[in-house]
Amino acid sequence: MRMAVWTQGCSRHCKGCFAKDTWDSNGGTEVSLMELFQQVLNVCCKIDGLTILGGEPFEQSEEVAQLAKFAQQQGLGVITFTGLIYEQLMVDGNPYVKMLLQHTDLLIDGEFQIDNPETQRPLVGSSNQRFHYLSGRYCPEQILAYKNRFEFRVLSDGSLSVNGMGDLATLKNILKEFS
Repeated sequence: MRMAVWTQGCSRHCKGCFAKDTWDSNGGTEVSLMELFQQVLNVCCKIDGLTILGGEPFEQSEEVAQLAKFAQQQGLGVITFTGLIYEQLMVDGNPYVKMLLQHTDLLIDGEFQIDNPETQRPLVGSSNQRFHYLSGRYCPEQILAYKNRFEFRVLSDGSLSVNGMGDLATLKNILKEFS
């Protein structure tokens, strides 16, 4: 069980991104760090960690770094997704980028590439995306043991939204059952 924080704002605009609603830095709902800290405190005894994704978390590195640090102080593991690559982040001169990396246990890097789908490894959508184990909190065997799955949401207008990763044949079979 994890708490997910979706950051708002992404200048990358990856083709095929399923989270286009997070691109506009003026969109979403503004939440103060204190509110997020309180939400983490409310659930920290029930969850293993915090997952930070977006948008692009490193476009808000100061606030996100503080959130990641707070989560780790509560004993939670932190997984951060980014469309950037680790090597770029390591040479970035922004001290908050370094702080966010310091308080990330598992970094999943690389932009989503619609033409390079990944269906075998969990958590990633394209084959270029990489896992960087930045602490001893998680290990490859633990993460790779997760199974890909799909998430289905019935929206208020009655339409069906599908998110997740996995085999397209499986998804088509599941969708046939809905029709």
